[in-house]
Amino acid sequence: MAGKPFRYATRRFWRRILLGFTLWIGAAAIASDLRAGGGPENLFLVVNSSSADSLAVANAYAALRGVPPINVLMLPWQGSDEGLTIGRFRNEILQPILQAIDARKLAPQIDYIVYSADFPWRIDFAEELPRELAGREKFPSGSLTGMTTLFASVQQGGPGYLDPTSNRYWRPLGAEGIPQTTRGFRSWYGWGPTGELMEAGGSRYLLSAMLGVTAGRGNSVPEIVRYLATAATADGTRPAGTIYFVNNSDVRSTTRSGGFQPAVKAIQSLGVKAEVVDGTLPVGKRDVAGLMTGTADFDWPKSRSTILPGAICENLTSYGGIFSRSAGQTPLSEFLRAGAAGSSGAVIEPYALQAKFPYASIQVHYARGANLAEAFYQSIRSPYQLIVVGDPLCKPWATIPVVEAVIAPDSRPVRPGELLRGTLEIEPRAHVPGGGKADRFELFVDGVRASQCGLGERFTLDTTQMADGHHELRVVAIDASPIESQGRWIVPVSFGNRGRSLTLTVEPRRVNPSGSVRVSVSGEGLDGVVVFGMGRVLGRLNNGSSSIEVPAELLGRGSVTIRATGRTGPGAINSVNAEPVTIEVDGFRSPRLPDAPFR
Repeated sequence: MAGKPFRYATRRFWRRILLGFTLWIGAAAIASDLRAGGGPENLFLVVNSSSADSLAVANAYAALRGVPPINVLMLPWQGSDEGLTIGRFRNEILQPILQAIDARKLAPQIDYIVYSADFPWRIDFAEELPRELAGREKFPSGSLTGMTTLFASVQQGGPGYLDPTSNRYWRPLGAEGIPQTTRGFRSWYGWGPTGELMEAGGSRYLLSAMLGVTAGRGNSVPEIVRYLATAATADGTRPAGTIYFVNNSDVRSTTRSGGFQPAVKAIQSLGVKAEVVDGTLPVGKRDVAGLMTGTADFDWPKSRSTILPGAICENLTSYGGIFSRSAGQTPLSEFLRAGAAGSSGAVIEPYALQAKFPYASIQVHYARGANLAEAFYQSIRSPYQLIVVGDPLCKPWATIPVVEAVIAPDSRPVRPGELLRGTLEIEPRAHVPGGGKADRFELFVDGVRASQCGLGERFTLDTTQMADGHHELRVVAIDASPIESQGRWIVPVSFGNRGRSLTLTVEPRRVNPSGSVRVSVSGEGLDGVVVFGMGRVLGRLNNGSSSIEVPAELLGRGSVTIRATGRTGPGAINSVNAEPVTIEVDGFRSPRLPDAPFR
């Protein structure tokens, strides 16, 4: 590591992004070390509020992963579910996302932009190709996730995303054909020409994935929810299966097969099973913990093999990421349907160029403990045409810190629902299995990072500067390894410094998607109340005791948590939060794992 990473990204940095300026932060913005590794607090979830399927997938994922409501953006999209021009992508999708992150003061903590279903998966950049490239670029298209990851180049309006080495987060291969390092990711880390982590300058990214594609040859909403739920169960489990690399004479296989044996050797050295087999798919294998292959078409059910929770299954072929029904070749959605946590594919003809597809090292990074998004982007040099679909936070081989927090100096645990007042000293603690240790801790209040401290230090929490009523505290521990794995402690509490209260009721608690719910609030001395649910304002009430009718279609199918905040004046100190209410909108029940948000 070349020096220390950055503690925070400045607002000036984000404004430069929004204006399309060069990405650079001077030495004055550098502070002490802060680790990465990725968690729900670092993820910005973008939902198509015009799509029932997008809402349903987002509801399920937010419940599974404990995504804070402030990290959810409702972005209506009623255009094509296949493609759009780069100008529209920049103006109608990318810039609104970056502006929302900045407006919510989340820039220091967001590392991932993740799309729910029903966004266009292909971006046409023909209109911005320089004249000298217009004749050579026969297929001027990129993917939604690739172009989002390379957002800096897209914002600048130049063709930098076409550079075959555009992703400097890619980990170079050593003499033995495997990457020497696997590193956690932060959006303000600068990466140099040879992948070095820089204290000033360098290239910066936002890792991106889609949770699922429902259009054309994609997956159904129940299928997407099922594989996301399965992926969430895999974190830290160290699956007892085998990672398979499938070798054949097709150029789709030979393009990458030179890296198979080195990858197998590296994975086996970690105590994980790996094997090279011949054919197009592993046959009769009930333990597929990961897969790399190369073939135009495959029939997974005929292989009689079973994909284990958390597996990355990946195929090099021209049209694996094209979801149009008229396209040929087997799409990546077949792996997801069979239970994979994530897959990828090209959204346009990419030719058999290794730089445009994951190297075999993707499975090495994953087995070392990186999450799915980190494993993908550390193994792709030129990601602009590749779409990544699945759960970006899945991390089967991560060593996850076990976290607790107590109130100092008497080491009293914070109890769920406890009423807290005044200024508190909170002492975070963590145990890292296998003899590791925590490097540092982060404190989040209602999803926003409020403070940081090192091992053996404490957070100072001044509740007098915050709204009365309900809040959620999160303490995230980051382990000291280069992988920078995270573990978290989450507890709901109440702050009570000014005696304000607000009660929220929602009836019925279970509703048909075509029905509605009555949302009522009760509180004294309030000028108005805002009711909201996962990234969207549902209504504004003029006083503290009134009701509104909310159509269930605004909420989406599955589990939905409704919240309310009342105000007597400007700022948090003149506010009060009601205790949230979770309801079910029929269609299917969102899976909610008891421990999922705590990983």
